[in-house]
Amino acid sequence: MKILTVDVGSTYTKLTAIDSDRRSVLGTAQAFTTIETDVMQGFETALALLKQNLENDNISDFNYDKLLVCSSAAGGLKMVALGLVPDLTAKAARTAASNAGAKVVNTYAYEISNAEQQEIYDINPDLVLLCGGTDGGNKEVIIANAHRLCAIDRQFTTVVAGNKSAADEIAEIFSQAGKNFVITENVMPVFNRLNIEPARDAIRNVFISRIIEAKGLNKIQAMAAAEIIPTPLAVLNACELLSKGTKSQQGKGDLLAVDIGGATTDVYSMASGLPTVDNTMTKGLPEPWSKRTVEGDLGMRYSLKHVYDQLPSHNPDDEKMREVKEWVELCSAKPDTLALPDSEEEKIEEFLGQSAVSIAVERHCGKFADVYTPLGLMHTQEGKDLMEVPTVIGIGGVLRNSRHPKEILKGALYSFTSPESTKPKNPHFYLDQRYIFASMGLLSYLDPELAFELLDKETVGLGKAGE
Repeated sequence: MKILTVDVGSTYTKLTAIDSDRRSVLGTAQAFTTIETDVMQGFETALALLKQNLENDNISDFNYDKLLVCSSAAGGLKMVALGLVPDLTAKAARTAASNAGAKVVNTYAYEISNAEQQEIYDINPDLVLLCGGTDGGNKEVIIANAHRLCAIDRQFTTVVAGNKSAADEIAEIFSQAGKNFVITENVMPVFNRLNIEPARDAIRNVFISRIIEAKGLNKIQAMAAAEIIPTPLAVLNACELLSKGTKSQQGKGDLLAVDIGGATTDVYSMASGLPTVDNTMTKGLPEPWSKRTVEGDLGMRYSLKHVYDQLPSHNPDDEKMREVKEWVELCSAKPDTLALPDSEEEKIEEFLGQSAVSIAVERHCGKFADVYTPLGLMHTQEGKDLMEVPTVIGIGGVLRNSRHPKEILKGALYSFTSPESTKPKNPHFYLDQRYIFASMGLLSYLDPELAFELLDKETVGLGKAGE
């Protein structure tokens, strides 16, 4: 059976041809995503290139039997999350949203103010995740926020995942206001215990109903064998599969993956994140084993100016930084710009890629702090400890197009300049050389054994960090 997977990204539309009988990837191709007109144009261009590549490999008359599609066109779904307290339900909301593939623009805690209502109006999100209170606990705040959301004159859908005792009243509030809403299970039914899967599934379903028409993907959806899912969710599925393995194939264990895109940089960790340093106490909400964070201000094209703004040096007298700024301005204006091999622009692109990796992984990982107790010096850890994670995988165009992907991935490493960060110390680096993680995440729904086999085969080792 021939399977074609399609990833409609914010910058490129990527195709992967798979032969399940031969158990191999036949080829890949990509074309610039045509968001402004019709995404079918980019798809058709990429498909023509794919067929040309296959003909060059003496594979003629490629006709797929099944089409599987994921998308993050124009950055995917914009989302805001509301919770009761910042360190608990607000954080649980962000975790559920990020793992579902949404781009979380902002989070709010407690009852939102008039100014925050205006801020949500200005953000104009596709989706709002409304949380708050454990089951049977505080319900006043989530009910008040339901009223305030209904007063915002925007057409977003609200996923309600809070105190079940408030569900009936909230349903009445949204129904009377004529607002779109979905009620699902509480993201934190019991204090300090996460339950993000129902919310993640609800967000995925809203994605399917909202983004298909908004991004012009309805034609591809009509051709597909299954519903389109968010690209980050497809990548998350692939990371989980590679880490856990299958019934007949052993996984790689704990890993960290960094996907550098045109609009965002996504970081995935498959690890418990428990402390590896003696005398350390964990602080805050427990971390999920499978975690994704999305950095909407870190991308290699649409968000490149934000990467530049966070660089440590902006000295106008520094000639190198002037060249970096000029390249950033060019790429921001023309997102399809590519650096030529062995050029200064290639070095700048790699430098910016390493910077995006460094910032994104530091935000994803946990942090240490010193605490003095009657028993002496102790440490607290908030977030995941990933210092001993043995595997770091690079995904994305800047890595695939680079002749030095390992140097870009070094941005993920622990640094003595940020001793509080729990970034990996000495992992093995791997590269998704043909950008198949999203493709294999799609394939995993159909044939997890084949998806794992191809992931393991196609993920190229780059050596240890210190080598």
